[in-house]
Amino acid sequence: MTELPCQSPSLRPARRTSAPLAWTTSPLIPLMVTLLASPDAPAAELVERVERVAMAVPAPDGHTERREIVVTVVREDRAGHHPFIVLEHGRGVDAPARAAIGMQAYPANARYFAALGFVVVVPTRIGYGISGGPDVEYTGDCGSKRYAPGIGAALAETRQLLDHVATLPHVDRTRGVILGESFGGLLAIAAASLDLPGVRAAVNFAGGDGGDSLRHVDQPCQPDRLRAAFAAYGATSRVPTLWLYSRNDRVWGAEYPKGWFAAFRAAGGRGEFVELAADKNNGHYIFNRNPPAWQPAVERFLAQNGFAAEIPPRR
Repeated sequence: MTELPCQSPSLRPARRTSAPLAWTTSPLIPLMVTLLASPDAPAAELVERVERVAMAVPAPDGHTERREIVVTVVREDRAGHHPFIVLEHGRGVDAPARAAIGMQAYPANARYFAALGFVVVVPTRIGYGISGGPDVEYTGDCGSKRYAPGIGAALAETRQLLDHVATLPHVDRTRGVILGESFGGLLAIAAASLDLPGVRAAVNFAGGDGGDSLRHVDQPCQPDRLRAAFAAYGATSRVPTLWLYSRNDRVWGAEYPKGWFAAFRAAGGRGEFVELAADKNNGHYIFNRNPPAWQPAVERFLAQNGFAAEIPPRR
C-alpha cells in the first residue's frame, strides 16, 4: 500500500472544528472517514469514494483513446442534494513529472470545499499518474504551441466527467463549479466558454501552459499565443470567472497573466482578476501551500454567483 501525500491544512475557521484528516492508503476502495470534533462542535463525517470512470478522448495521433480514469469524490455525510465542484490538476513539465502525480486528491482543499457544502470531484486525467495512458493533452514544444488539440482532449474528458457527476447521489446537477490550477486553470477558463450542463462558474488558479520555473523563470512559452487562446475563450464565455495569480508566480511572471485576463475581458469574457500576495519562493503553488491567502476571494466569488447558501460568514 502507498500512503497518499497530504497537502497543507487549511487555516480558515470552519463551521466544524476537526482533527486532521486521515486519508486511506488503498487508492481504489470506497471509504468513510469520521472527523473527530472538538467538544463544542458536533462530529462530522466525511465520505470519500474513489471510482473509475470510462473515457473516450481524441489522442494526438488521431485515434480515440478509451481508458478508465480514477476519480476521487469527497463530501460531508449530509442529507439532500448539494452543488458540486470539480478540481482540475495541473500538468508536469515532462513524462516523469506527469506520472509522479499518482492519484490526485487535493486532500486539504477537498476537505475545505466539502465543509462548505460541495460534493468535490477530483479526476486524475488520462496521461497522468494512476490513470496512465498517452499524453492526450500535449500542446506542442515550447517553440510551436498549439492549444486546440490538447485543450480539446481535456474538455472531452470534462464533458464525460460531468455526465458521471450528474449520476452521483447527493449531487445537485444544476449547480456546479469548475476550478483548476496551472494547466487545470486554463482548462477551467476553456470550460467556461462552453455550454456545460450545470456549470455556473469557473475559477482559474495560476492558469496557463508552457511554463518552466527552472529553465525559463518568469518567461512562459509563446505567451502571445496563450493570450490569443484566452481571448478566444472570452468571446464565447458563458459563466462568470475568477482568476487568481500570485505576484511572484515564477512560472508565468507577474505581468503576462494580467495581459491574458485583459484579452479575455476585451473579447467579451466575464471575470474578476485577483492578484494574490507573494508566496515563499514561487507563488505558482499557492493553491496548495497557502489556502488562507485565497479563501476569502473564492468565498466572495462563490457567494456572488449562486452559492451564497454554502458560504458561512467569516469571523
